[in-house]
Amino acid sequence: MKRTPLRTRLGVVLGAAGLAVPLAVTAGGTAEAAPAKAPAKAPAKVSCPTDKGRIACVDLTRQVSWIQDGKKIKYGPVHIRSGRKGFATRTGLKKVYWRDKDHRSSLYDVSMPYSQFFDGGQAFHAIGGSVYSPPGSHGCVNMRMKDARAYWNLLHKGDDVFVYGRKPGT
Repeated sequence: MKRTPLRTRLGVVLGAAGLAVPLAVTAGGTAEAAPAKAPAKAPAKVSCPTDKGRIACVDLTRQVSWIQDGKKIKYGPVHIRSGRKGFATRTGLKKVYWRDKDHRSSLYDVSMPYSQFFDGGQAFHAIGGSVYSPPGSHGCVNMRMKDARAYWNLLHKGDDVFVYGRKPGT
């Protein structure tokens, strides 16, 4: 009997707050969380507030972020890379307090395009590499360039940021 590799196709289901969560749907019709790039855990019990107006939401457990206005998703969800072990991204309700489009870290001597700081030195910003590369950031919320640019255009100084959950392994 000739064996052929099992092929999968990517599907989505609606998770917390109506967010699309990628699934791998096998040829046999069963759905599993997509490997590596898709979060494998069930949605966190906490969810992003819907009574704040425009808010950037960061789900550390699933490593995704999105911007919503009330209950309406304005952008995302997008895959992110948060803090590594020993440098966890801090949770809670924050506000964007400083923005620098061409920021360069004086601490780590790295470029941080489209930086939007929301908690001490922690910020949303673009990275040149992959958001899937281990081990993670020094606490910032890393994203692809196009996503960081979109966040830059949608968020403003004073906008809320809600960070919740826990990155697996931290």
